[in-house]
Amino acid sequence: MQSERQGARVIRDSGSSARIARSPPLQLRPEVTEPDWASLTLGVFVCQACSLLHRSIPHISQVKSVQDTWEDSEVELMAAMGNGAAKAKYEQKVPAFYYRPTHTDCKLLREQWIRAKYERNEFEFIEKQEPYSAGYREGFLWKRGRDNGQFLSRKFALSERDGALKYFNKQDARDPKAVMKIETLNATFQPAKIGNPCGLQITYLKDNSTRNIFVYHSDAKEMVDWFNAIRAARFHYLQVAFPGASDEELVPKLTRSFMKEGFMEKTGPKHTEGFKKRWFTMDDRRLMYFKDPLDAYARGEVFIGSKENSYTVLAGLPPSTQGYHWNHGITIVTPDRKFLFACETEAEQRDWIAAFQRVINRPMRPQEYAVEAHFKHKP
Repeated sequence: MQSERQGARVIRDSGSSARIARSPPLQLRPEVTEPDWASLTLGVFVCQACSLLHRSIPHISQVKSVQDTWEDSEVELMAAMGNGAAKAKYEQKVPAFYYRPTHTDCKLLREQWIRAKYERNEFEFIEKQEPYSAGYREGFLWKRGRDNGQFLSRKFALSERDGALKYFNKQDARDPKAVMKIETLNATFQPAKIGNPCGLQITYLKDNSTRNIFVYHSDAKEMVDWFNAIRAARFHYLQVAFPGASDEELVPKLTRSFMKEGFMEKTGPKHTEGFKKRWFTMDDRRLMYFKDPLDAYARGEVFIGSKENSYTVLAGLPPSTQGYHWNHGITIVTPDRKFLFACETEAEQRDWIAAFQRVINRPMRPQEYAVEAHFKHKP
């Protein structure tokens, strides 16, 4: 006998037990329609990746395969709850700015999202959101030194009223070492690059050039709270800057992940200089290159405009290219000059060209013309 209720399909055996068939709704992987796991205590279906995270909170969530044999009481709970009802309960007051992770995000974000919902009930009680929604936050983070590469404890203060994130070299210092305006602030988790599961890369513009700061905290919740506090500050700044914009229009602008990162080789403007290996980061229309992935400042930046403005990307290098270099070349043509790069593998070449092409195919926004003009007049 089969019965169906709120997305849970029950297959009953001859005895008193039952087996639950796969059911559609998911937490982090909506493109997968047949999850293999379920939390029999929360009444939700989850994908395999999320089931591993649910196992880390066994006092809240007990995970079971949908292929196992289920007791009637367990089946009834799944039928009574289901993902839709669970979302209505556990996500009823998620702030617009709060980052909802996807299956491609790092483990830290996905695990803290699950804990925030089911363990801490942050989205049922607004007062629990104070750490990232109060408009002011201060605390200590481990920050990587620009010159020596050592991580040292530094005081950070984020103030929406001041419109800035600041950090101080000494605990009792009155003047900040750096002032990062919320207007140009960005944050993205980089656990592999930084070498810490809670590693966060903060970027901002200083004299219209990108500055990187690498931080972490030993407490995962603390780090995610900082991340969402930055998103909240950005959200409220953009609400003032663009009063007619909807939340749906503003949320994608709060923080962004880099389009692509990795090593390539590059040569100089005369195309006669030797090729040098550099770490490249594609941040929207800014292509930056560094000697080391954890450098504070880029060695150089290239603006990537649109095809309507005579920007193109080509596979390969000009026949006149000199010097030893990796075999898989890329040429970026701008109105002023050509930039020559080389990739170690064909797959990397293909991925970089695809990233460049996505940017070039997108028409430039009015404010991006001002950025382009600045690049043209850079010394």
